[in-house]
Amino acid sequence: MVTIGLLVLRIVLGLAVAGHGAQKLFGVFEGPGLEKFGGMLESMGVKPGRRWALVSAVAEFAGGILVAVGLFTPIAALVVAGDLLVAILTVHVSKGFWNAKGGYEYPLTLAAGMLAISLVGPGRAAIDTAIGLKLPEPISWGITAAIVLLGALAAAFGRKLPVLQARLGAS
Repeated sequence: MVTIGLLVLRIVLGLAVAGHGAQKLFGVFEGPGLEKFGGMLESMGVKPGRRWALVSAVAEFAGGILVAVGLFTPIAALVVAGDLLVAILTVHVSKGFWNAKGGYEYPLTLAAGMLAISLVGPGRAAIDTAIGLKLPEPISWGITAAIVLLGALAAAFGRKLPVLQARLGAS
């Protein structure tokens, strides 16, 4: 039952996130596409908007697909959770909790699910398991989580740090 439960969780969360990434990356499913998404980020003070839009869209699209199929699962799920943390901090937190008002309820739920998948692994019905890939071990998971967290915080708050803006080529 655990195998089936993890499979369902991975597929649903992974494809939902990949769909959001596809909206941003390709403009499908009524999404803005990369140019408009980059412009939206710029208008919120996230600069350079196009670069961060590409990072976010690829993290969601590729990360979601990797989680859904169960490949590099712990790392992919952490990357997605980090991307969602950035969305929460830059867009949703100021709007309160409930999603109906644009709050962070939905991205927090997705991020928590991705974090849980990262911690427990993909289950037996995953490519990782089929090819014998066991990534990462507890210490390397902690290091990966710290790197993702630092990256997410840099993305979320970097626009407020002139030194970081200069290094990223932001205006």
